[in-house]
Amino acid sequence: MPKPSFAELEAFATVARRGGFRAAARELEVSSSGLSHAIAALEERMNVRLFNRTTRSVVLTAAGAQFLEEILPALAAIDGAIENAGEHVGEPSGVLRLNMAAGAGHFVMEPLIREYLKCFARMQVEIVTEAALVDVIGKGFDAGVRLLDAIPPDMIAVPIIPDLRLVVVGAPAYLQGRAPPLVPRDLLSHDCIRYRLGSGRIYHWEFVRDGGRIELDVPGRLIVDDSRLMLDAALNGMGLAYLAEQTVAPHVEEGRLTRLLADWMPAEPPLCLYYSGRRQVPAKLRFFIDLVRSHARELRPA
Repeated sequence: MPKPSFAELEAFATVARRGGFRAAARELEVSSSGLSHAIAALEERMNVRLFNRTTRSVVLTAAGAQFLEEILPALAAIDGAIENAGEHVGEPSGVLRLNMAAGAGHFVMEPLIREYLKCFARMQVEIVTEAALVDVIGKGFDAGVRLLDAIPPDMIAVPIIPDLRLVVVGAPAYLQGRAPPLVPRDLLSHDCIRYRLGSGRIYHWEFVRDGGRIELDVPGRLIVDDSRLMLDAALNGMGLAYLAEQTVAPHVEEGRLTRLLADWMPAEPPLCLYYSGRRQVPAKLRFFIDLVRSHARELRPA
């Protein structure tokens, strides 16, 4: 049996990552029918079904999932070698794929992504936001962005925001006529904008003072799974929000939001870029890592 070519393996991995032939064909710049026939021919030659196909979905079989897991490191190594060879003739090119929670995009887009695209005109950046933690390598991403305590232990983490703090905020329109909370339990008589984690659990607001820690399942009629929606709701006077200080700082400075319970707020684990240390780091990612480290040094107090 002739061995699959690199192009065939890359096509298979792209269909698996994109979850269908049309999206994969657009990325590979081929026709979806041609790609479907190519995968069918690969399956016939290997004598194994890699995908279960229906009119609505294309899903990996158990054999396909195992095959994908085993070839991804090799494909990544080949891609990295090609990109690293390109360093000798100029700047990196290609696509840098990043996975992160939606709220993290705010910290990454400005100035990191803007600066990266400004420096490397031949690079593209694709950002995919998901509430749930995913296997970034298995899903074909170059790196992920999460809080340090959510990052798998076999990954290398590089802080983006070393000193991440949370704050409770409310708009003047919401606070008008209401007694502001002076201690965390005062929140039980307020409308709070609640947050659903990727696991499905409602996040409990955390507070720390004098060595003691309090977790509150705060009340509220609005539940969101995106910190940007929480910020929008707070700005519109729909309730109190629990957000990163860096996110709300401009709104607090301009009077659109008021900080509350300042003496009770905990420091969070740093927000980090993370990537696999088990494979060669391609040039496109190395340059981004260097940019993250430089940015983090500027944020640290003198």
